Formats: sequence, C-alpha cells, structure tokens
Amino acid sequence: MALDYDLIKAWKFADVRQAYTEKDVILYALGVGLGYDPMDEAQLAYVYEKGLKVFPGMAAVLGYPGFWMQDPKAGIDWVKLVHGEQRMTFHRPFPAAGEVIGRSRVTHVIDKGADKGALVVVERNIHDAADDALLATVQQTTFCRADGGFGTGDAAPEPLPKVPATPPDHVCALPTLPQAALLYRLNADPNPLHVDPQVARNAGYPRPILHGLCTYGVAMHAIIKTLCDYDPNRLLYMNTRFSAPVFPGETLQVEIWPGVSGTVHFQARVAERDIVVLSNGIAGVKQ
Repeated sequence: MALDYDLIKAWKFADVRQAYTEKDVILYALGVGLGYDPMDEAQLAYVYEKGLKVFPGMAAVLGYPGFWMQDPKAGIDWVKLVHGEQRMTFHRPFPAAGEVIGRSRVTHVIDKGADKGALVVVERNIHDAADDALLATVQQTTFCRADGGFGTGDAAPEPLPKVPATPPDHVCALPTLPQAALLYRLNADPNPLHVDPQVARNAGYPRPILHGLCTYGVAMHAIIKTLCDYDPNRLLYMNTRFSAPVFPGETLQVEIWPGVSGTVHFQARVAERDIVVLSNGIAGVKQ
C-alpha cells in the first residue's frame, strides 16, 4: 500500500527534551565497544568519569522522537522498514552531562515505484537546552519497502559517493562485543530483533543482529582512532549507507582513504564473512 505523501511530509514532531548524565555517556560508549582494552587510556577517556569525553556518535540517541512510523496514523508497513543511510554533522562538543532538545522534521519523501518502495528522510537538530546552541544535526533515511507508488515526491538528497577503487590507506580492525546489542539497546532502541533469538529467526536471521547505529558507532571509533588521535572534536561529519547486518561478536574491518582538505572516504566489512556492511562512507576531519 502506498503511503500518503502529504501526511508524511507534514508529520508533526513534538520537541523532545532529554536530560543525560555521565552514566548515560559511559553506557553509550561501552555499547559501541570503547574500553575493550582497559589499559588504553585514550579509550578510557570515554568510559571513565575522570575527564570524561562524549563520543560524538551519541547524537544518535539524544532527542530521538521514537518509532513514529509505527503509529497507525502514518499508514506505513513498519514491519518491512530498513534503515538505509545515516548522516551526522557535529557543530559543537556535547557537555559531559546536561539537557538537550531534539527538533525533528521530515525533509524528503521519495517514491521509488510501486514495486520498489519509498525513502523517508528525517532531520533532527539537537540543541543544548541551556542556551539553545546547535550541537549536532542527524539525518536518517528509512527505506519503506512496501510503501512506494504514490506517484509524487521529492528529489533524493545528493547521493553518497563510492569509495576509491584503490587499496585503502588505513585498515582499522575493531571487535564488536558478543553482548554489544544487549548493551546498545539500553540507549534508545529496544527492538527485540536485537535480543530475542526467536524474533530474529522469524525475520530470517540465524540469531539477533547488531543495531545499525551500533555498527556506525564502531566505524566512527575507527576513524577517530586512526585519524583524530582520539580527539572527538576533530570529527566534523560522518555519512554512510547500511549495506548488510552485523552479528554481535564479529570483527569490523574499517577501510579508510583520507582525501584532500580533511575529506575521508571509508567503508566497513565484517572480517569473518568478508562482506561490506557499511558502504559509500564519507567523513570530515579537522586538520
């Protein structure tokens, strides 16, 4: 069934005010694997309250409006949704504890055809509640596989570029914890697909899969480790496409191509299965 373009494009989101503590900051960092080496002081800076740093990827779980596409009023077949792309831009460092306001809006509704589904892009601006300063902009693209064919729609955002055909300049291999999905779901996404073996089997997977945004966070760790000397303030933006699921406990091999003026191309593959799970990655690093 085709979605209602006018309804979705004009969807009203209430502002989301969210307080967070140092404990929340640490939980997020643990969920994306930071601290796996307890002797690495650069990692400990994200999981120890002494001089605590906020990992930029935490923007994914702050000011989030919830699973709004599950609302019957939206008329979307939410069971068949797939997270397509994630884009984040960082404007100012997050305080180690504080309160934020998330303001969301639908920016694009794209018809791919009756048999090809639709894309819905939601932009969320995260502001510091103390002074309304813009901290980060998060753009999420959702592929609504069963909702195309409404006959009108917006032009797609500029496509993410392919990575170079040359061998990568850097390869950073990072583990994902066997219990990574159990940790990450405590941040914002309790979907049983990531914890319940029977739900995973019903969805066609042999076991629960890792959250896409957790995979995104692990790849961000690789870039900050490899190119930013673990300084979170040097990462300006990070955009990528989700290509395949990851199973908790697999090794993520992030391939990195630094470019001109701080531009970075990247992709990530699961080492054990040699399959690309994040593609068309591009990021910006402050020189």
